[in-house]
Amino acid sequence: MCKFQRPTFPADSTADEKRAIMFDALSQLDLSDKVERREELTYLSWANAWAEFKYAYPSATYRIVKDPTTGLPYFADPLTGIIVYTEVTVDDVTHEMWLPVMDNKNKAMKFEPYTYTVTYNGKTYEKTVNAATMFDINKTIMRCLVKNLAMFGLGLYIYAGEDMPARDNNTPNDPTAPTTPPTSIPKPVDRFAAIKNSISVCATIADLMSLYLDHQNEVEANPQIKELFTAKRIQLQSLQKIDKNYGNN
Repeated sequence: MCKFQRPTFPADSTADEKRAIMFDALSQLDLSDKVERREELTYLSWANAWAEFKYAYPSATYRIVKDPTTGLPYFADPLTGIIVYTEVTVDDVTHEMWLPVMDNKNKAMKFEPYTYTVTYNGKTYEKTVNAATMFDINKTIMRCLVKNLAMFGLGLYIYAGEDMPARDNNTPNDPTAPTTPPTSIPKPVDRFAAIKNSISVCATIADLMSLYLDHQNEVEANPQIKELFTAKRIQLQSLQKIDKNYGNN
């Protein structure tokens, strides 16, 4: 069921003022029951996003930008990978968005598989990024569309890392009502909650190493998470020594 309620506009509102009011209304729309969470990321399905957006803007249109040379809905470079573009138009205003085709580790995909190396605990390991398929490209196009809709306000708070948009005590349909402080301030999403939990349940150093290799980018970019890995490794090493000593007695 659609939640969006079109706001009323003051009689003397300019086009820009109406756009600002619509942006504010869309950005405050709570989509928490329509999002999916996978590991540390939050996704809003394109079908739900487009349905809500069309309720807000019935005349809205979108376009998948095609490579003028190939006529295909993506742009590819053998060195850097594949990227897609979309455009959304509302009332003669067009916003463009782009998104690279990535695997579930946020590694850029190409049309040929390739390997890269990671280092953990003084050892080097080789990881593989599979070749991109049209299925991967199709998923990226639709995710790009959802990101494009956020440029108009819909679900923008998701990309800002918030649980839900801020709310106030005024009726959302009355843009002229006096503003009051929000009843609550949304807490930022802990994007690393899942990986923290995974670290805590690792029972062996091999499990911990595998987890690190799967999330190396996130770990290296966050000193706090890196410290948790180090502390867990030391803990597991200590337990191994205790088990070994106990076995020798």
